[in-house]
Amino acid sequence: MQTDMSIESDANSGSQSSPNSSETNSSAADGSQVVPSPPLTELQPEAGLSTRCVHSGERRQKSEGSITAPIFTASTYTFDSTESLMRFVNGNEQREEYGRYGTPNEKSVEAKLAALEGAEQAILYSSGMAAIVGLLMSKLSSGDEIVFFDQCYHRSREFCTKHLSRFGVVTRQVKTGDFDAMEAAINRNTKMLVSESPTNPHLTAVDLERFAAVGKANEVETLIDATLATPYNIRPVDFGVDYVLHSATKYLGGHNDLMAGVICGRKEQLESVRALRGILGSVNSSHNLYLLERGLKTFELRMQRHNENGQRIAEFLDAHPRVEKVYYPGLKSHPSHEIAASQMRGFGGLITFTIKDADWKQTAQVVDAAQIPRIAPSLGGVESLIEQPLVMSYYHCTPAEREQFGIADNMIRMACGIENAEDLIADLKQALAT
Repeated sequence: MQTDMSIESDANSGSQSSPNSSETNSSAADGSQVVPSPPLTELQPEAGLSTRCVHSGERRQKSEGSITAPIFTASTYTFDSTESLMRFVNGNEQREEYGRYGTPNEKSVEAKLAALEGAEQAILYSSGMAAIVGLLMSKLSSGDEIVFFDQCYHRSREFCTKHLSRFGVVTRQVKTGDFDAMEAAINRNTKMLVSESPTNPHLTAVDLERFAAVGKANEVETLIDATLATPYNIRPVDFGVDYVLHSATKYLGGHNDLMAGVICGRKEQLESVRALRGILGSVNSSHNLYLLERGLKTFELRMQRHNENGQRIAEFLDAHPRVEKVYYPGLKSHPSHEIAASQMRGFGGLITFTIKDADWKQTAQVVDAAQIPRIAPSLGGVESLIEQPLVMSYYHCTPAEREQFGIADNMIRMACGIENAEDLIADLKQALAT
């Protein structure tokens, strides 16, 4: 399915109906006046992605005339009278009360992210893991079950199998992309289907239309972690997926200088999620949110380079005699290339590859020989990063566990930044010659 990746035309798309909507003075049910919020920047229906990255969710005129959003460091927000407080508690005045429930910086960035994702609402968290934990904790109870595709971030798997299980939640894992197995695993206790697309680190693209259809046919909610794709390359909401997760630490922030996570979806479905977040306190700092908003303003420009670098470097590696296999959905040799090509605009900057006839030490020599990428976890920043999954993330797993998860001793994962592709290719060429 080829989806229209254009951004929603509604200037308030994704904003919360109260804090982010532009309202006129009106009377509440008790006869008091509703205090309107300052108007958001109005965008034309044909506004492009970068225009929305810069302006969506922001007030046209900010405090003191500042062009950028001020950083609100307050932990609590005062009321000038009991009358003002009563307007707030009755829902007639849209403003902040206490930092654990939200801040002006948060509201602006949430509205921007929801607009980019094409969702009604977004909820920000302190990290991507806090986001998935917050969603699952709010939606699942003892006796419930979830079904996971087995190619996934190892910490997501660990939380579900080792921690949710302590509260009586059952996690069932099936082979990624095997929808018959997924349907067979669903029973009356199943509450959610979970997958990444593309997956980490094998970059498998999941048929999102079919994924959403399985959920709807069985009356089970669906969650896609689209961190590796980003809303530039795919918007799962367009395919009918209920919840979209991003580690905003990665491409959305884009500069390796913040941590954040976000869940996007329909407002009604997210009400309980936001309420629990206010209790758990897994909120982000205003300074981090300022950095995230700044990073989002160049999101489209960065993703164009990430996509370009990823494709060119994957093609170079695919043709190199010392490389055994390349996992990149933009390559025709990738098992899920046709699915990826039918539903994605581009394929991102993450590439996984294996070194031919190499043990883990010989593979480490290639990693060490690279001069431009830094040895580090994560991805999506302007700097290229490189790592050996065996050492970085799976060192304490048994060989049998690594085999089960598809983590080979000779595997390398490279997150292409926005450097010039020619320089990255030349550097990899010399590293592979070691």
